[in-house]
Amino acid sequence: MASLARSARWTTWFNAWLGGHVPLDDAAEAVRGDDAAHDVIGLDEQPLPLDSAWPSLRERGARLATVALPVAGDPTGLAGPAAFNEHAIDAGEAVIVEGAGLGFVPTVVGSGVFWSAMEAASPPPSAPVSEAERALREQLVDAARELTELDVARWRPEIADALSDLRSAHGRVLPPGYDERAERVTALATRCLRIGELALADDGNAVTRHETDARRRITFDLQRAARHAVVVACSDRTWR
Repeated sequence: MASLARSARWTTWFNAWLGGHVPLDDAAEAVRGDDAAHDVIGLDEQPLPLDSAWPSLRERGARLATVALPVAGDPTGLAGPAAFNEHAIDAGEAVIVEGAGLGFVPTVVGSGVFWSAMEAASPPPSAPVSEAERALREQLVDAARELTELDVARWRPEIADALSDLRSAHGRVLPPGYDERAERVTALATRCLRIGELALADDGNAVTRHETDARRRITFDLQRAARHAVVVACSDRTWR
């Protein structure tokens, strides 16, 4: 299964720590994952590791983190200013810390990650998680039907396997504090994003232009719904 984007990991584990559900060291380690280190630039004269940066943000009034997973033409999760939006869209992800007036955009350098602090506005409250789940499931039904009609299993058997995998049980992807619906929606959305990655990996030897265009349209629509679902579930203001 595809893993959560780094910004989604930051958002959810930061919120879990703020809410008192997990210790700081455990939360910071969960965000680092397989990376060597995560350091924050712009809060101090020197880069700060997460377990030092997060308490600093709490002292600055941090109340909640939200995630943005924007692409050109779909700045989901962003509320400005323009300079922050531009950097976030280039990276494809960002974290906004409500109450601190700051956002963070990751840059991967070798096996480490640097998070650059920038002025950022908090987005307005998103739609309910239930609404995001309904929209994603509706889009997934349409995508599965259309991909089946395009006979994707003939040229990308991995996609057929991934669609089948949607019905399988998986471990948790969100930290303690998030409810079952947010967990379910996020897990489904990450798998849908993986399907999108597979569908766009190549055009296949026997795919016509019409099939290629149809596949891209289907995939973009599914990825958009999946990104929105992750943003809503991970940024839910009612979860605590």
